[in-house]
Amino acid sequence: MIIVDNALKARAAENKPIRVGLLGSGFMARGLANQIANSVPGMRLAAVYSRRLAPGLDLYDYIGQGAAVEAGTQSVLDEAAERRKPVVTGDAFLLARSPHIDVLVDTTGSVEFGAQVILEAFKHGKDVVLLNAEIDATIGPILQVYADKHGVILSACDGDEPGIQVNLYRWVRGLGLIPRVVANIKGLQDPYRNPTTQKGFAEKWGQNPAMVTSFADGSKISFEEAIVANATGFVVKSRGMSRGLEYKGDVMKIGALYDIDELRQLGGIVDYVVGTPLTKVYCLAEHPDPKQQHYLSLYKMGEGPLYPFFIPYHLVHFEVPNAIARVVLFRDSLAKPLGGPVVEVCAVAKRDLNAGEVLDDYGQYMTYGEAVNTPEMSDGRYLPEGLVEGCLVKRAVKKDAVITYADVELPKNRLADRLRAEQYRHFRGEGWLEAVLAEQEHAVGTKR
Repeated sequence: MIIVDNALKARAAENKPIRVGLLGSGFMARGLANQIANSVPGMRLAAVYSRRLAPGLDLYDYIGQGAAVEAGTQSVLDEAAERRKPVVTGDAFLLARSPHIDVLVDTTGSVEFGAQVILEAFKHGKDVVLLNAEIDATIGPILQVYADKHGVILSACDGDEPGIQVNLYRWVRGLGLIPRVVANIKGLQDPYRNPTTQKGFAEKWGQNPAMVTSFADGSKISFEEAIVANATGFVVKSRGMSRGLEYKGDVMKIGALYDIDELRQLGGIVDYVVGTPLTKVYCLAEHPDPKQQHYLSLYKMGEGPLYPFFIPYHLVHFEVPNAIARVVLFRDSLAKPLGGPVVEVCAVAKRDLNAGEVLDDYGQYMTYGEAVNTPEMSDGRYLPEGLVEGCLVKRAVKKDAVITYADVELPKNRLADRLRAEQYRHFRGEGWLEAVLAEQEHAVGTKR
């Protein structure tokens, strides 16, 4: 980005690179590590957390930095980071506590693990950039409260869809228009996809089949649009948004899909469609000034009332360093929640579920996620898709039915559950989820 590039060059000239701690060593982490190491002046990969050390060590080979130090203690990691040696650890908390790291980038996709490490990072004065839409959509608003308390920045990232959409939204608003739709484009939508059906695609590109499944079954786009909604105040028209509405026409005419009066009444919506070649995200906006409408028509933006603005690509890890620099150097948070959650992601049964089964994680075989407005989420006591893993099914749930807290027994002592309960209490004054957690804990204690 303009300004960011010159700021990074200045840090390089001063030999004071931004020191990045990377959480994860998978497909996206490898791409980001390579980008930082070989294409971004003024930024340095200081350390890598990898659940298994071998992929972390391989990551440093992949980016051309050779053998890395294996750190099992804080002193070993800190010494290596201070001396600018490649270093890998299986303990993410060492990165969170190290004085030789400025910012953590979370690529793990884990809600529970991410929550634990992020709060530890905040305690040690570290900013956090999220390439982890799942945690952002599930408990991002309450994590933002903790970030503010500690005087640090929590941010989404450039390159990924939420960051791109909010960047576009901010830019359009800066032109004086009123955004009414912020939306994404998918190439495929099938809620019943699973790691078996997606195995071939995942292997072709070296990706995780579960992550690829979350793209195909609609869970990932639901997480992403929830983040955009929480950063803009926009809502969804109905649970699931357009549920795979196909549109392959001209993006300049995509406004015909929407009713302007309905959009005005709602204040604005997040959405997605399937198709529309050469487009990744779009923003539809109106202008209240007839004089400016005349100019927009002259500039080939159509006759309104919804003027289309779009971006044809998303480059993910290529652009994440821009977010890191914006956070560390300019204290700018991308897609920061305006307050409490506006849209969340509920868990829906991908197949008939039977009592006694234990739910697998998102992007697997048992559930998919749908974006839903928070009042419905709360009134229905819906279980969030980001917290399905490990839940015990207490009673049968039919395919395509929303799973509720009454349908499951939660895993014990999860920080993410407590944070989500705190999120409802803090922003909505609702204590029902705290009561659910207390009741389930009591029931477990009674069984003992």
